[in-house]
Amino acid sequence: MSDQVETPWSDAMEHVWHERCRQEHVEGWAPEHDDTHVKGELASAAITYALHAVVIAKCLQLGMSQAAIDSLSAEVPMPETWPWSPEWWKPKNQRADLVRAGALIVAEIERLDRLAAKVPE
Repeated sequence: MSDQVETPWSDAMEHVWHERCRQEHVEGWAPEHDDTHVKGELASAAITYALHAVVIAKCLQLGMSQAAIDSLSAEVPMPETWPWSPEWWKPKNQRADLVRAGALIVAEIERLDRLAAKVPE
């Protein structure tokens, strides 16, 4: 990209990057695996985690305690937007869910970039 500006990463960007690396190296979701998700699954998972973070923010705005939110989250069924089986739906808290969402967005962008690189011009 020709319009890139050199700036240090914030803690938030660092955490998104670490989560992306964790997804690859701990969970085993290598780029080859990500490339099989051609129906928007990575983006859908990111949206689902981001929406969960929004719900938490709304609950906090209404004055709910974190303990009440955690209890409610445990009882809420897996969202319909979640693209994979229920055992992979693991919401945590507002920030952690947004970090996961960011890492999944990075995974989807990387997948799109790899796909574009394969297309002859």
